[in-house]
Amino acid sequence: MFHLVLAACLAAQPATCQPRLLPAGDATTRQECEERAAPIARDWLARHPELTGDGPRCVESAELPALSVQEVAAGVHVHQGAMAQISRQNRGRIANLSFVVGDTVAVIDAGGSRAEAEALYATIRGITDKPVSHLILTHMHPDHILGAEVFSEAGATIVADARLPEAVARRAESWMLSTPRQIGEDAFAGTRIAGVDQTVAAPQVLSLGDRQLRLTPMPPAHTGSDMTVLDEETATLFTGDLVFLGLTPSLDGSLAGWLDWTGRKPDPEPALIVPGHGPVAESWDEAVTPTRQYLTALRDATREAIGAGLPLSRAIPAIVAAMMPVSEGWADFRDTTARNAAAAYAELEWE
Repeated sequence: MFHLVLAACLAAQPATCQPRLLPAGDATTRQECEERAAPIARDWLARHPELTGDGPRCVESAELPALSVQEVAAGVHVHQGAMAQISRQNRGRIANLSFVVGDTVAVIDAGGSRAEAEALYATIRGITDKPVSHLILTHMHPDHILGAEVFSEAGATIVADARLPEAVARRAESWMLSTPRQIGEDAFAGTRIAGVDQTVAAPQVLSLGDRQLRLTPMPPAHTGSDMTVLDEETATLFTGDLVFLGLTPSLDGSLAGWLDWTGRKPDPEPALIVPGHGPVAESWDEAVTPTRQYLTALRDATREAIGAGLPLSRAIPAIVAAMMPVSEGWADFRDTTARNAAAAYAELEWE
């Protein structure tokens, strides 16, 4: 397969340039790719007025930069993100990204930038030429969704919890300003927030032809738009950020709801659990226990601070200090826990 790559530069910073992969230019022969290159590149640039570009060229799949993945079960491929908060060093590539190959391909989470999603798309094309029919977003956080436009351009239907579009809309302007500062303008170049094509308000099955994915929206927990994905063929459960391993859990929904979710083991139990961050786990307890222990400690420390009558400004450092005994093994513990303390305090203050 041949792919269209365009040299794109920021109009406001002409020296900041990156190659952009345009999936609409995919072709089975170099000649076909080259014949279609100019109008496709022109149309893409018209939709990205913040960029200039020239020199479209056609390359084979093996020439594209790709993400590393592990096939954890038959047809189930997982890329493990960096276990750290987003930075220029990791280019915002911290979320676990996955895809399931059936008669078509379903991608689960799109990464934190267009460049990361392009690399994931290149990985898929190095494994299969089957069409990418769906992109499933597990929740609304930018490290999981900002690469979605790449898969939309590849023809995928973007699927998400029904609450996600409104949640993203409220934060989009802020993210589009803060994220390039955090990961670098070059790493972010060409990134745009894509719309959701299909919303999910109740459990449903998504068909890839020869295999089925069960999508289950959850009550507010990690966020207010969490959704799990179960590959029924291999009993692999993709939890999104309902499960953290290694990177400190971040609370942006409901502490009580998240604890409730961690306390409900599925029946039957999944064979594999793919968390939003950290390694794939082979049992429910292995996957969920660290997150549950952290959240329990957060709840207890927050209740103690509230019970002592501490105002928020004094409660946050007190909660962080009280939680230090559970800090081992969690990256970015202090900063994330301080933010979690503020969220937990607001939730528990009037319980």
